[in-house]
Amino acid sequence: MDLDLALVRTFVTTADTLHFGRAAEELGTSQQALSKRIVRLEGLLAVRLFERQGGVRLSEAGERFLPAAREALAAGERAVAAVTGAGAAVRIDTWGHLYAPMRTVAAAVQASGPVRWEPGPGRDWPSVAQALSRGGTDLGFGRVHPLPDGRDAGLTQRLVRLEPVDVLLGPSHPLAGADALTPADLRDSVLWSPAALSRLDFLRRFADEFRITRRHDGPNLGLDHLLQHVRADGEGFTLFPADAPLPDHAGLRSVPLVDPTPLYAWSLAWHDSYRHPLLDALLRGFAETGRTRRWLEYSPRRDWLPDTDHAKLTMR
Repeated sequence: MDLDLALVRTFVTTADTLHFGRAAEELGTSQQALSKRIVRLEGLLAVRLFERQGGVRLSEAGERFLPAAREALAAGERAVAAVTGAGAAVRIDTWGHLYAPMRTVAAAVQASGPVRWEPGPGRDWPSVAQALSRGGTDLGFGRVHPLPDGRDAGLTQRLVRLEPVDVLLGPSHPLAGADALTPADLRDSVLWSPAALSRLDFLRRFADEFRITRRHDGPNLGLDHLLQHVRADGEGFTLFPADAPLPDHAGLRSVPLVDPTPLYAWSLAWHDSYRHPLLDALLRGFAETGRTRRWLEYSPRRDWLPDTDHAKLTMR
């Protein structure tokens, strides 16, 4: 059987959207033409790929076919790249945007050689994990933590950076003049979170670990909005990676945390069933950059990591 990759692409796009109209729009065709392609592919394979009653969903045969269909499309892209010399592009979704994840990715890319990047913003780790599982992106970059209900099944991660975290205080905070603070010093202060705390695994675990009970969260309206609240609150603070760029907010104090120093764990993630042909080169780039910039230094007597991050240390 000759497998038409155009039909396979139609199937994969429809499987990702589970909506014939949106899939047709994404492919730049009509819904009628898309439906005909799906029917033709089902006829060639002699199986039903979608159940169409009560909404569109994959059949059992469609579930089995989807991973191999993604691999077939990826192989086709590599074949075209080999002939044209264009090189395979790497799609990477990042999250944790207030902490500027692309500054770490960009540093590692410089050590990886000529790689064409297609960066995209991910909403959070659960949404990027879903995109990786569906083949909507090649790599994810941000802080990875366990997801419930097996939503991260089949995904692999590699810890690439442990970044010290500072505390940001407004000028009227009683601790604003300190040269360094311990997490315990913040126990009577108010933790300001850039989004709902239930979605911010690192900040929630920090607050639980160091018994910070006064917490204020809300919708993510950007870094400026968050820092305005911190600056105006005489008891407020937030946490921020030590090397991340801050806008110019007069009077904000960035104070190192010690005894212990919290570390923010940045990881690269991908799906086991498809290793991008450039993945090994990228991992070498992260490793080389990490060695020269001392990204993975960790001492249990000096530093603090959430329990869920400890297992990553053995996977480096």
